[in-house]
Amino acid sequence: MEKLLILGSGPAGLTAGIYAARSDLKPKIADGPLPGGLLVQTGSVENFPGFPDGVDGFELTDRMRCQAERAGAVILNTQAVDVCFSCGGTAGHRVNFADGSSLECRNLIIATGSSPRWLGLASERRLRNKGVSACARCDGPLFRGMTVCVAGGGDTAMDEALFLAGFTDRVHLVHRRDQFRASQIMADRVRSEPKIVLHLSCTVEEILGTERVEGVRIRRADGSSETIPCAAFFSALGYDPNTGLFRDRLEMDPSGYIRTFDGTSRTSVPHVYAAGDCADPVYRQAVTAAASGCRAVLDCLNGAK
Repeated sequence: MEKLLILGSGPAGLTAGIYAARSDLKPKIADGPLPGGLLVQTGSVENFPGFPDGVDGFELTDRMRCQAERAGAVILNTQAVDVCFSCGGTAGHRVNFADGSSLECRNLIIATGSSPRWLGLASERRLRNKGVSACARCDGPLFRGMTVCVAGGGDTAMDEALFLAGFTDRVHLVHRRDQFRASQIMADRVRSEPKIVLHLSCTVEEILGTERVEGVRIRRADGSSETIPCAAFFSALGYDPNTGLFRDRLEMDPSGYIRTFDGTSRTSVPHVYAAGDCADPVYRQAVTAAASGCRAVLDCLNGAK
């Protein structure tokens, strides 16, 4: 039986691997469907400590991966497809993987991350990391003094539009309905911000540009269209935690984020811990995910009972 198995290889999972290996837990890390997590899809990361000139997202996670392996972590190029907590009445958990293998472990850290919601446009996929982003706090500062566009109508969209308004020249906020879904206080803040231009009852039809985002074409409810010149497009439709595998097996909040207890990373099942975006509906930053991976290992070492 393994001492520790970690599901996910983003900043949370890899940091957990570093700390666990240095603590002689001999961790194994299952890569998951996107090795390195969402960070590998980010072009330039300028807010991670220790990189004053910025660092490519893939390079940053690759460095974390190398550090985890050098410390002694073993990385498995597969993903979990089934899990049995306290399986067969034993104190351990069994995880089955897509490659047909399985492992039993005494402790399990779930660091499976989350996935942003996208509009689903071909141009959105083509220009991703070329001005198209799902994280204003990650990539927004790259467009200081420029005009940007945000799509969404919930609190996530309000928060990102307000954040961007702090340093961009103008923010165009596009929402398909005539009313926001956001809380009243957030909607009021957006409406009172002079830098934010509202486009209600409109849908994003196309993101324009060849090598970089150059504009967004929107369609109004009356069928007319408008082209908005801009340097970036932010999809602010929210995130979905990658926790479907654990539904009805762990306690979660209504949105599917894993609940943790008593200020620790401990979940509703003994010796199962959660770290990173799969348990964090608020911050969703690489640095906070990494910190939570460290905490999960410390909780594991302490028993977190």
